[in-house]
Amino acid sequence: MPPELELHSIVKRFGHVLANDGISMTVDQGEIRALVGENGAGKSTLMSVLYGELRPDAGEIYLRGERQIFRSPVDAIHAGLGMVHQSFMLFPSLSVFENVIYGVEPTSRGLIDRRRATGEVRDIAERYGLRVNPSAKVAHLPVGVRQRVEILKALYRGADILILDEPTGVLTPQEGEGLFETLRALRAQGKTILFITHKLHEVMRLCDNATVLRDGRVTATVRVAATTPEELSRFMTGRDVLLHVEKPAVEPGRLMLGVEQLTVLDEAHRHLVADVSLEVRAGEIVGIAGVAGNGQTELIEALVGLRPVGAGRVMLQGRDVTHGSVADHRRAGLAYVPEDRVHVGVALGASLAENLVMGFQSRPPISRRGLLRLDGIKEFARRLIHRYSIKVSRASAPASSLSGGNLQKVTLARELSHDAPCLIAEQPTRGLDIGAIEFVQQQLLDYRAKGNAILLVSAELSEIRALSDRILVMLEGKIVGEVPGAEATESRLGMMMTGAHEEVTPRAVTAEGVP
Repeated sequence: MPPELELHSIVKRFGHVLANDGISMTVDQGEIRALVGENGAGKSTLMSVLYGELRPDAGEIYLRGERQIFRSPVDAIHAGLGMVHQSFMLFPSLSVFENVIYGVEPTSRGLIDRRRATGEVRDIAERYGLRVNPSAKVAHLPVGVRQRVEILKALYRGADILILDEPTGVLTPQEGEGLFETLRALRAQGKTILFITHKLHEVMRLCDNATVLRDGRVTATVRVAATTPEELSRFMTGRDVLLHVEKPAVEPGRLMLGVEQLTVLDEAHRHLVADVSLEVRAGEIVGIAGVAGNGQTELIEALVGLRPVGAGRVMLQGRDVTHGSVADHRRAGLAYVPEDRVHVGVALGASLAENLVMGFQSRPPISRRGLLRLDGIKEFARRLIHRYSIKVSRASAPASSLSGGNLQKVTLARELSHDAPCLIAEQPTRGLDIGAIEFVQQQLLDYRAKGNAILLVSAELSEIRALSDRILVMLEGKIVGEVPGAEATESRLGMMMTGAHEEVTPRAVTAEGVP
């Protein structure tokens, strides 16, 4: 029998940029194929071509031996392809079955046959082991179940090939394991799965084969059982990458950041953060783990002065900054890498050099006697561009011309290059390549080794576990427990993140945090 999917010499250009440079790939029926590569390697472009969202400039697509020309995703769906995007495309106000049948509703006498639709969705869910109630409203479902609904949508439309784009990015470890069970069951029933991910441990656990892209070309296709994460990372980057950072033991010093019974309210006076207490000491990295939307963002915004505090206190090096401005927090010794690098981390209309000195422009060598030193700014920017490998044509280029990963590097470079003794870092490696992640994580450990304090928020539990001395878990605006970094497992953290298990209450702020 012919292969389930064949891509022959796919080429896709965007102006002078060659995103896909003659990519060929063959995938068999009933296979889980990983597609891995750094940012800009061409993965998303290739999948957009396959799913009919982009037309290739050259090359051919074959399904089961027949050539296909997809002018839109509708053509791809009719040919048996389905795609589950990172951002779910569901209507929260509708039920599961209404979302699944949307656009292809079964009718009777001109009306939607709701009984038939519910039965069909239930039958498909049972056939493929997708545990979901067809009548449940999507708004009330956990993230992992919503992902099952997206898979159900594709299966309902007859998909034989499923494309999943970074599918575990919003899942707890337990939800991720449930997804893997689902995908293995689909494979056993003859479905073919293209699994796009940057998490090499997921490739090793789930996939049969892996195709690696670098700079728009295929550098390797390997059997997963015959390779290692280290080898895959070399195919991705062209060099050896340290996948496991070494974290030397450090004795925590004096209290740098103290938070006492902090409460944050929304406009309707509902609790977004409730009675949170924590401390971060010199030479210590404290991680915050939790499913997105459980108050982490609001907590950090309150700690840096971007959101008003309803009750409680925030102390920086013994100084009360509870109701201070962002500038007050800066002066008290706080650096901040925000999750939203585009709207908070940088000024897109300003130049790269201006962004690299922003917030610190009154300090030497950037200024002297109240006046900016243009040569000092230029030299400062040049050093950071080189050190952080920021890809830009010139320091005077607008920040808006940079990619997302390079914008992240700009924010990190600025915040880590000054002498602030306390850093709050939200998702510091999001959007970065595997090589850049290695570099950034080492920079954070070097910052810690100098006796500085870090409060780290990351959606990557592997990163939280690798870097943190202590890990706090947030659920519904509260800290539900604390685990020493050396004792944390993804399973243990995942149980806490879903409320299935609570740990010892985090330590309270000590008296030295009070002036």
